[in-house]
Amino acid sequence: MAEVKAGDTVHIHYTGTLNDGTTFDSSEGRDPLSFEVGSGEIIAGLDSALPGMSEGDKKTVNIPADQAYGPVNPEARQPVPRAEIPDHIPLDLGTQLQVETAQGQTMPVTITEVTEDTVVLDANHPLAGQDLNFDIELVKVG
Repeated sequence: MAEVKAGDTVHIHYTGTLNDGTTFDSSEGRDPLSFEVGSGEIIAGLDSALPGMSEGDKKTVNIPADQAYGPVNPEARQPVPRAEIPDHIPLDLGTQLQVETAQGQTMPVTITEVTEDTVVLDANHPLAGQDLNFDIELVKVG
């Protein structure tokens, strides 16, 4: 049976957990995740774990934050005057919003702090700064 190499299209089932055991994503109950190995479609640490695997193989990999969604970038947290946020938008901590950048692109942000005068919007990926664990099963190559 052929081993996975860069450029192969693979189909995997996976469960992603944090170090405390919390599951943050899983393909359970869905079709396998399909992508081209080495193409940059998935996080680097998971991508690099696949070469050498064969169909039916299972493994658990620990991916440090710098091979996943990177470290938390303090510059990605921006205070916004509370008065600039429309009244109909809930200001609960953890609320995810879409904002438009100066270049017209849409960017997801999370409310991480609310004071009388400001709301801090965090554009870091929710898993930034986290080491991740994946249980993966290589379902199919090709």
